[in-house]
Amino acid sequence: MNTDSHLISTAERLFDQHGFTATGMDRVAQAACMSSRTLYKYAGSKTALIAAVLSERDDRFMRLLNVPTVDALFESLEQWIHEEGARGCLFLRAQGESGGEVAEISKAMRKHKARLRKKIHRILCLERGEDDCLELVEQLLILIEGATAAAVYRGPQAVKTARGMAALLLIQHSDRSRKT
Repeated sequence: MNTDSHLISTAERLFDQHGFTATGMDRVAQAACMSSRTLYKYAGSKTALIAAVLSERDDRFMRLLNVPTVDALFESLEQWIHEEGARGCLFLRAQGESGGEVAEISKAMRKHKARLRKKIHRILCLERGEDDCLELVEQLLILIEGATAAAVYRGPQAVKTARGMAALLLIQHSDRSRKT
């Protein structure tokens, strides 16, 4: 593992477990087994490190969501929670801790949420063969966000429940489409 990826994975683990504010750069340097000087050489600043962590997490999450169906999307989310833990959305946590006042963090959060929306839309287009499903995209996005948040206190069962609701939404949408 190269220095950049080691640093980012270490920082991600610490930020995820302890929060962004509570995790100082000295703690990151110590956990990554590097000097503060080396840390700043690679990271630049704490804000830049947070942005790099969020970018890497976004890429990893989106790779996991390369699936053909809505059901598989929720299955992937369940897998993510089993592997990564259920501490809520790291992007929303970063945004919340920064008060929405750090441009790099806000940009990373908006980019992630836009990519997630686009991914849901693409899956729906593949699965259903229709482009006009923006209301359904929004409903599924809210289910995913809610399941991610509820998994903090309900565990993976929250995703299973959301998965069932998604199936009902798809049926309801199909019934509506046939009637028009």
